[in-house]
Amino acid sequence: MDREEMAGDAGARAPTQAVAYVRMSTDPQQFSIENQLAEIRRYADLRGFEVVRVYEDAGRSGLTLGGREGLTRLMADVASGSADFQAILAYDISRWGRFQDADESAHYEFLCSRAGIQVHYCAEQFDNDGTTSSVLLKAVKRVMAREHSRELSVKVFAGQCRLVEKGFRQGGMAGFGLRRLLVDEAGNPKGELGIGQRKSFQTDRVILVPGPDEEVGMVRRMYRMFVEDGCSETEIAAMLNREGIGTDLGHLWTRGTVHQVLTNEKYVGNNVFNRRSFKLKQRRVVNGPGMWVRARHAFQPLVDEILFERARAIVEARSRRYDDAQLLDLLRGLLQAQGALSGLAIDERGEMPSSSVYRRRFGSLLRAYALVGYEPEHDYRYVEVNRALRRMHPGVVGTVMAGVRLAGGSVERDPVTDLLTINDEFTASVVIARCRETPAGSLRWRIRLDAVLAPDITVAIRMDAGNRAVLDYYLLPGLDMTGPRLRLAERNGLSLDAYRFETLDTFFALSARAPFEEAA
Repeated sequence: MDREEMAGDAGARAPTQAVAYVRMSTDPQQFSIENQLAEIRRYADLRGFEVVRVYEDAGRSGLTLGGREGLTRLMADVASGSADFQAILAYDISRWGRFQDADESAHYEFLCSRAGIQVHYCAEQFDNDGTTSSVLLKAVKRVMAREHSRELSVKVFAGQCRLVEKGFRQGGMAGFGLRRLLVDEAGNPKGELGIGQRKSFQTDRVILVPGPDEEVGMVRRMYRMFVEDGCSETEIAAMLNREGIGTDLGHLWTRGTVHQVLTNEKYVGNNVFNRRSFKLKQRRVVNGPGMWVRARHAFQPLVDEILFERARAIVEARSRRYDDAQLLDLLRGLLQAQGALSGLAIDERGEMPSSSVYRRRFGSLLRAYALVGYEPEHDYRYVEVNRALRRMHPGVVGTVMAGVRLAGGSVERDPVTDLLTINDEFTASVVIARCRETPAGSLRWRIRLDAVLAPDITVAIRMDAGNRAVLDYYLLPGLDMTGPRLRLAERNGLSLDAYRFETLDTFFALSARAPFEEAA
């Protein structure tokens, strides 16, 4: 039967309800979302489907399910058992996903099939009808999609390494005392990039340059205090905080943030890349120095190389001279002296290595505590809760973005800060507040308001008592929030509960209106 006959036959019976799933990653691709939808609609017309809804993942990698709010919502609708469609139309197998385990792609399709919903790949040269040939072809195509991602990853990494060797910065914050300068392909300056700003042309590059003179002078002072005066990182942090000098993000200094300044090679002009890897979104690993990619003297240095090496020698000697047994002996001594252990107590002990050394050697501070027979009185289950909420955050941001678009608004996310720009008119930050229980049994939430990014609206999501589900939402206008933190109880009075909502529908409606001044 040719396509015209198929179309005529389809028109003679009621159309089958179907949804479309479209995806485009950030990689250069031949087919845009619009092209995919055009092919899907043509396929639907020929096969007698009526597309009732579109699930979209724009600018999302197909390597994992994480961050793909479109596919996540689609699978949730399938699993609900009350889906109002009988088929899913995707452009091809690679748009469904480039999962590194081909069985994962098959698993999601199986869940659809078990719910009585068939997945159709509209641009493939075979029907997904369960025949032996289609099953074999699908398996081959899934492996091909996976291998494409692996080959592309190798090429991208090689390209990044070449740019690093030429002295160009590959992502990340500039750091205290430094600034990111945008240059064109010929190396001509185009302007300084602020926090959260990105280059707009693919041929542009970013280099590091010295920041304001007062910050540069402070970096050099920190090195002299550490190397020549024998001050510890903790003492340097205390001095900076007393003098009212904030970090590059406007936060208070800690031993850790001072340590970063004293050990990062960018302060002597070196461009270092590949300290950590997260290839193909599989597993984040810390690479040893032998795997680092380094370009020496790529940037203008802030400190003398001899001074930097003296600082590094002090740091390395401080941790290298202890084996595991000696580290545990020092920890026991601290426990006997203070009766309790904490990361802060370790960091404040001048003769001990930093708490990061214990984490690195023993896997975690709690593991180190157990080895010296110490069980903290405090409930540290919040550590796991915080990790779960951090994993949850990208999906929540994606859901908010999808809601804005569904309401008719436009939204862009900054990949560094997660700040949302809505309708090119106002900004929004999404924060998740963990629920805490006081000794008296009352519930409390602490919301961090980002004073550096200064969003126009903070979307604060309060979790329930078990930190397993969303309780409610607070829409907090930046003009009305004066402090860096906000503490919420179960009831907060009219002044705060006026900003409380059961759903985000109000925020989505605001996002669909323009201009922002009228909506506000």
